[in-house]
Amino acid sequence: MKSSRSLADSFPQTRPEAGKKVLLHSCCAPCSGEVMESIRRAGIEYTIFFYNPNIHPRKEYELRKAENIRFAEKEGVPFVDADYDTDNWFARVKGLEWEPERGARCTVCFDMRFERTALYAHEHGFSVITSCLGISRWKNMAQINGCGERAAARYPGMTYWTYNWRSNGGADRMLEISKREHFYQQEYCGCIYSLRDTNRWRLSKGRPKIRLGEKYYGIHDDDTAAC
Repeated sequence: MKSSRSLADSFPQTRPEAGKKVLLHSCCAPCSGEVMESIRRAGIEYTIFFYNPNIHPRKEYELRKAENIRFAEKEGVPFVDADYDTDNWFARVKGLEWEPERGARCTVCFDMRFERTALYAHEHGFSVITSCLGISRWKNMAQINGCGERAAARYPGMTYWTYNWRSNGGADRMLEISKREHFYQQEYCGCIYSLRDTNRWRLSKGRPKIRLGEKYYGIHDDDTAAC
């Protein structure tokens, strides 16, 4: 893979202090693949934390989780499967159903997921948390980092690692790894409102609605994919 050393070379300025374990919040295999490989190359000990009650419907949630578990097992990385407490998520975003992507609803969603990540980290001896969410070109990195830093600030001595995973060819390698591993290729961000809005856009362009579980990177590539 190209530019494999440039990312590792940038870690000395940004990486967690030696001996500190990292809890990596993961939303899916395509977004986390490059982050996981980069952290491993840098010799940093980490665990994946999968907490994404926003993903709808349950079939989509299980598809994304299964792909993430498959790659974690291949990499030999511990995987924490957290609750799918959708009722809590819907309560948190109530009143924000028509917010646009990257708007207030997304901030509430990130806050909820990172707060649970930080709580688990606090209870299990992790002093650093981070997330692969920011590697996606569809996400607002400043929004994600702000949510992560707020969550980490709840606990003394905890930090949120704000490394720009898109930099140094990270975004390109994300797609290379996804195609190499034939990851499931989700076509919307994840929540019911994202699915609604994406389907409305597709219909306006004369395209059919999303069909869950059918597309895989390297087999059915599509530039409109969510990650």
